[in-house]
Amino acid sequence: MNNGRVDLHVHSSNSSDGDFAPSDLLRMAKEKGLRAISIADHDTVGAYPEAIEWSVRIGVELIPSVEMTTLYGGREFHLLLPFMRWDSRTLGGLLGKVTEARMEEAKERVAKLQTLGFDIGWDEVILETRGGPPLGVSIAQILINKGQKAKTPSLRKYYEGANRLLGPYLFYRDYFLEEGPAFVPKRTVSLLDVLDAVSGVGAVPVLAHPGAYFERATREDLVALRERGLAGLEVYSSYHEPEQVQAYRALAGELGLVATAGSDFHGRIKPQVVFGELREGTYEMVEALKMRRKH
Repeated sequence: MNNGRVDLHVHSSNSSDGDFAPSDLLRMAKEKGLRAISIADHDTVGAYPEAIEWSVRIGVELIPSVEMTTLYGGREFHLLLPFMRWDSRTLGGLLGKVTEARMEEAKERVAKLQTLGFDIGWDEVILETRGGPPLGVSIAQILINKGQKAKTPSLRKYYEGANRLLGPYLFYRDYFLEEGPAFVPKRTVSLLDVLDAVSGVGAVPVLAHPGAYFERATREDLVALRERGLAGLEVYSSYHEPEQVQAYRALAGELGLVATAGSDFHGRIKPQVVFGELREGTYEMVEALKMRRKH
């Protein structure tokens, strides 16, 4: 018995690249017939406690969470923390370190783009992303939007034709990955340090979209992370191809990790992800995560 559908990874307007207020997401969840959602914004708990209040008002269960940007083995990994105590000092300290490091990373990205001749400024990036640490895809989207208005030839491939829906991600791959001309070394907290710290704030750590192009988590990675406290694996994700779903589902079963489902819904920056269309997420996943929670 599924006991209702869930989506354990959605973003609100508190993320630098999210469009909808927490109240809007909960209303949408109610309309779509979801039993529960988890708002997991990038490196911020700004949706809380407002989101919890709206959850009670609307009648959709809300699982407090965050999507924390971390480093492991020189790679960027995103860690979801469902059931976290969002107002804990431990979590606040970790997020403060992430914010400081990622702001410096974003400033360097913008500076490199300026050196390459792109028309973009730090002040406009901060304004467009509402003051939070701007993600690489957020910076790319701002630049592409300007390029489309100005008909900038060097950006045409990102805003025209079949590529336009994935333009920010294609730009990210072309410019911000290690071989790209605007590459900046990642600056954030260690994934292992976060895993060591978060059990004390009620969180049940879940590795987000392990098959994403910037993660590519291997079996070896997952074995090591499980030993340090990883409890779940986001098997069903908009990032994953069917063969990845199959592979990560098998690994979750082999390693005793809770298989979860998250659409990674944002809004305009991911138009291919439609809210409420994730079918694999069931309330059994929530119950399984609750059983792993340490109080």
